[in-house]
Amino acid sequence: MAVLSNIRQRSALMIAVIAFALFAFIIGDLFNSGSFNSTSKDVGSIDGKDISFEDFRIKVSNVEKSQQGITSTAAANRVWDQEVSVALLTSEFEKLGLRVGEKHLLAVLQADPNIGKNPMFVNEAGMFDIAKFKEYFKSNPAQAQYLKDREKDAELNAKYQIYNSLIKSAVYTTQSEGKLKYEMEANKVNFAYVAGLYSTIKDSDVKVTDAEILDYMKKNVKKFKADETREVEYVLIEDKASKEDEAEVKNKITGLLSGSVVYNQATAKNDTLAGFRAAKNTIEFVNSNSDVPYDSTYVAKKDLPAVDADQLFNLAPGAVYGPYVFGNYYCVSKSMGKKLGVNAKASHILISYEGTQVPNKKEKRTKEEAKAKAESILAQVKANPDSFMMLAFSSSDDSSAQQGGDLGYFSQNQMVKPFNDFVFNSSIGSIGLVETPFGFHIIKVTDKQDGIRLATVALKLEASEATADKAFTQATKFEMDATDKDFNAVAKGMGLAVVPGVTVKPMDENFGPLGNQRAIVRWAFEDDSKVGAVKRFEVANVGHVIATVKNIDNSGLVSITQVKPYVEPILKNKKKAELIKAKMTGSSIEAIAKAAGSTVLQATDVTMENPMLTGVGLEPKVVGNAFALEANKISAPVEGNTGVYVVKNISTVKAPALKDHSPYVAKIKAQSAGDVNRVLPALKDNAKIEDNRKQFNY
Repeated sequence: MAVLSNIRQRSALMIAVIAFALFAFIIGDLFNSGSFNSTSKDVGSIDGKDISFEDFRIKVSNVEKSQQGITSTAAANRVWDQEVSVALLTSEFEKLGLRVGEKHLLAVLQADPNIGKNPMFVNEAGMFDIAKFKEYFKSNPAQAQYLKDREKDAELNAKYQIYNSLIKSAVYTTQSEGKLKYEMEANKVNFAYVAGLYSTIKDSDVKVTDAEILDYMKKNVKKFKADETREVEYVLIEDKASKEDEAEVKNKITGLLSGSVVYNQATAKNDTLAGFRAAKNTIEFVNSNSDVPYDSTYVAKKDLPAVDADQLFNLAPGAVYGPYVFGNYYCVSKSMGKKLGVNAKASHILISYEGTQVPNKKEKRTKEEAKAKAESILAQVKANPDSFMMLAFSSSDDSSAQQGGDLGYFSQNQMVKPFNDFVFNSSIGSIGLVETPFGFHIIKVTDKQDGIRLATVALKLEASEATADKAFTQATKFEMDATDKDFNAVAKGMGLAVVPGVTVKPMDENFGPLGNQRAIVRWAFEDDSKVGAVKRFEVANVGHVIATVKNIDNSGLVSITQVKPYVEPILKNKKKAELIKAKMTGSSIEAIAKAAGSTVLQATDVTMENPMLTGVGLEPKVVGNAFALEANKISAPVEGNTGVYVVKNISTVKAPALKDHSPYVAKIKAQSAGDVNRVLPALKDNAKIEDNRKQFNY
């Protein structure tokens, strides 16, 4: 019945998430290509420095070769990020006059496993031998270019290390900053306030136009800066089996259950062929008639199709169930028998030691110390089995510690052998200790599952030739009609749904719910693809996509559609604030509360470090105004996060003066430790980057 798992795998959508290093210099010759479709020779420029297409193409090609399965567009994006980073940082290196000595260069080269761990460059003690390294390249001139390329990468890497160290050293926290941190945490203010919350005014009472949103974005350009975009709507005509196709497949698989009579030309007589129910060789029958071959794996009930799991799992040996639908298949299954304990569930506590391949060990210990600790924990667990979860949480070196050691269900031979053997040879509730290459495991067997082996004939549900022709005709007609008429009107007339616009950037691959559809994105950015342009695409395993360009945005700002959910509430609150302010009049806080239809509330011992108002949330502007006021003074209306506030200072309690603010300086340093990672994004933000990649066929 693992055939059902195969079916599931075939029908699942695999999404490849490609991560790239921010500044990976030592990765060999990086990077590939698409066709050359432009008269331009440069793929882009960074601060006036051109990137030639030919160099870029070679690098992209090398990435495609080294990263199996990566698309040319993903490779091009990776190379582009690399080129921008290298260009900007190299410029900084030159401004600072950074230089790299031979020792530093050799240290970086040695850190490359292809060099530092290469047997040709290692001495008898297993250590990198500089003399051997130099002698090899001296006696092999043909390898000189390889060394030159590696040295170039290593020099960049070494300079980056120096640059990084300089920035870290320059991030300095003063005693004054420490003092401010202390005062923000320790100084307290007590105040009365009147709140006019934005939520008291209906959103429908204040209107915000797209023009106002655009104006807000233009005033905050850096926050909303973006690549040019295209908004594309589309109609999907699926290439899927019709009801007639489904009926035909169902009839075919039903016919396989019983015997059939066929004419034998050799004997000039009719032969009776056994059906699935009576087949003497079930496995041969499946392999001869099914679109998915026989699989002998035993399957637990939880892994069977949910709707039919009970009937399938309880089949007697030789009994047949079906037909039933699973994914894109019509199936009939025959029980080949059950097996006890095919899956097991267990929890464990791992006590590792120095030398085991276990990251993030909770403490350093020798093998002997690890064994002693494991035996001690085993004794505790046996004395009190209920303590297992807490002991796993506090003592285990495995990531499963966060789940109390629970490993979930697993099948035979999925775990390392000693672990596997203990679990599958022990009954539920058994507790024991085993040693593996990872360390010592205290194991508790928590459950087992029986499994059934099913022989399944599965016939795929797919569009017949007639159905596919019908879909093609419909898609072609829609494309032709929509080219000269209103896209939405044509769709409505043909009873088709228009999928809401998908916004894409020039080098995107993903196209909304359809996933990787680079061809559609590339088309949307072609010069001939004006607003209203229409084109049909055949998408494998999906059908026909007829797309139209709804909007072209070359403004350099995020589209209003995307930013509206974020900006509209801000602008509505500003309009609400004006309405609330108009009501907040009076010479005393009580009079202001009465005029605003509110009440006077009290805030006690509030700090700037945690400017929280009970029942409201964080209001730093409000609390800041309270601190700024003298006792018994009233503020002007303050626009906060959740409403408009008028504040009256009752008292400000200043914390005792400290001679040494070092602990607070240390806090700030810890909080700013990652600031060095903000340098490259800042350089990119201020650079003049011209990206011409859309002119090339990636």
